[in-house]
Amino acid sequence: MNLLLVEDGKLLALSIVEYLRVEGYRCETVNSLEDAWEKVSMQNYDCILLDISLPDGNGLTFLERLKDAGKMEGVIIISAKDSLDDRIKGLKLGADDYLSKPFHLPELSARVEALIRRKKFQGANKITFHEVVIDAQSQLVKVNETLVVLTRKEYDLLLFLISNKGKIISKTSIAEHLSGDMADMLDNYGFIYTHIKNLKRKLSDSGCRDYLKTVYGFGYQWHE
Repeated sequence: MNLLLVEDGKLLALSIVEYLRVEGYRCETVNSLEDAWEKVSMQNYDCILLDISLPDGNGLTFLERLKDAGKMEGVIIISAKDSLDDRIKGLKLGADDYLSKPFHLPELSARVEALIRRKKFQGANKITFHEVVIDAQSQLVKVNETLVVLTRKEYDLLLFLISNKGKIISKTSIAEHLSGDMADMLDNYGFIYTHIKNLKRKLSDSGCRDYLKTVYGFGYQWHE
C-alpha cells in the first residue's frame, strides 16, 4: 500500500516512515505542499497523512485543492492543532480522519489500516471473492480454507487486483502501486511479470480458479 506523508518535522517524519515501513506500508515523505502536489499529480496513493501547518501554507488549503481536483486518496490529518474548528473544517473539506499530535505510532497505523479497509472494501475485515478469503487484519490469504503463503508484494498485488476487479489495470499502474515513485526509474516491468507469475502459481497450487487474465497490449484483469 502506498502512503504519502506531508510533514515538515524531520524527526517525526523519520519515525513515522520507519514504523509504517516495518508494518508493511510503502511510505514516501515530503515537507512542503508544493512537493506534495507534485507527488499527487504524478501518481495515486492509498492514503495521505497531512499536517496542517507547513512552511508554504495551510494543509487544509491543499486538502481543498485535492478534493476539487477529484483525487480519491484517503486523507488523515495529523496536526498539533487540536481546535474543534480545525477538526470540523478538515472533515467537511473531505478528510477521512483527524489525529492530534502527539500520538502513538500503533494508533496511526491502525487508523491507516481502517481507512484503507473502508475505502477499498467497505470496512470489511474479511474480503471474499469466491474461494479466496483475505483477512485484512492478519493479512492472511486462504483458498478453500488452505493457507496461501504470499510475500508482501504478492499480497499487495492480490488486494490491488481484487479491489479493481473487472477493470483492466495497466502495467504502469501496477508498477506504481508496488514501487511508488521508483517506478519511473525502472528499465522494464520484468518484476511485475515475476510477481504475477508467482501469485498465479501459488493460488493455482491451492486450488484457486484462474481469475487473473492477461490483456495483451494493455495489462491485467481480475474477473469472473
